[in-house]
Amino acid sequence: MWQAKLTERGMLRPSFVPPQEIRQLRDYTRLRLDLTRDRSRHAQRVEKLLEDALIKLSSVATDIMGKSGRAMIGALIAGERDPQVLAGLARGRMRVKHAALVQALTGRFDAHHAELARILLGQYDALTVQIDALTARIEALIAAIPAARGVDADGTTGPGTGTGSDAAVLAAIDRLDDIPGIARHTAQVIIAEIGLDMSVFPTAGHLASWARLSPRTIQSGPKNRSGKTGRGNPYLKGALGEAATAAAKTGTFLGERYWRIVKRRGKLRALVAVARSILVIIWHLLADPAARYCDLGSGYYASRTDKDRKTRSHIRQLEALGYTVTLAQAA
Repeated sequence: MWQAKLTERGMLRPSFVPPQEIRQLRDYTRLRLDLTRDRSRHAQRVEKLLEDALIKLSSVATDIMGKSGRAMIGALIAGERDPQVLAGLARGRMRVKHAALVQALTGRFDAHHAELARILLGQYDALTVQIDALTARIEALIAAIPAARGVDADGTTGPGTGTGSDAAVLAAIDRLDDIPGIARHTAQVIIAEIGLDMSVFPTAGHLASWARLSPRTIQSGPKNRSGKTGRGNPYLKGALGEAATAAAKTGTFLGERYWRIVKRRGKLRALVAVARSILVIIWHLLADPAARYCDLGSGYYASRTDKDRKTRSHIRQLEALGYTVTLAQAA
């Protein structure tokens, strides 16, 4: 009851409701994610079917639905059973794995496996067509949003502008694509979930708190301990988690930030910290369309280290262990 009275008096901040074009875009990106997960399940069913036939193609091929894997599965469905012939269908770098492929393709694949595999591949291909259609529709919807468009060097704006390196204002997708770990499809998901108008989030901290990427501090008497971040938006947190995982493998500022934190706090907390950093960067890029991402570099933290202070700290630690330290400048 008291919450209703506060709402009547305008004392509560309204919930974040994106505009209609963003809500429509969100429906498309969420459906694309759901179909992508369904397609992954069909790929897993194909792998399980092959294993039932004693064919362990996944032990050699990273992706059994790649060109080489599809060629081998297609030949099995067509009636080819000779492992040597099947292994000869490998392409690219898989050709050097011929002996391992021969061993993995030796099994008891029969007609009923072929019929089931044909059905599963048909569903997999149908989902791929639908996913591609959704991606094209998503790109068209984003291009139709004025706030997502860029400005060319000559001041021209409209669909397809702001894509070159000399553009005065980059398109929103291209601005986010510059961040390590973020691909174009990830940028599409992020825009669909948080929108393009950052005025609804006064600061980057407000956006991180809304996304549940700010750990709670639990206080009990004189003790303080960190709590869980909370559930938040699963689609947004999933996209940021993928971006953080990819950024952690790069030799950039975000990659270095991950490795500094993972030593002390573990992998999960390090990924959450990097995901929050990415979201803060996104807020700044969307709040100021003229801004562009500039990586601080993997040596950012090292460049800010006080060498004399660090040297004195190491000397004190060694002296506490009973050593006499004499320093000499390296050649």
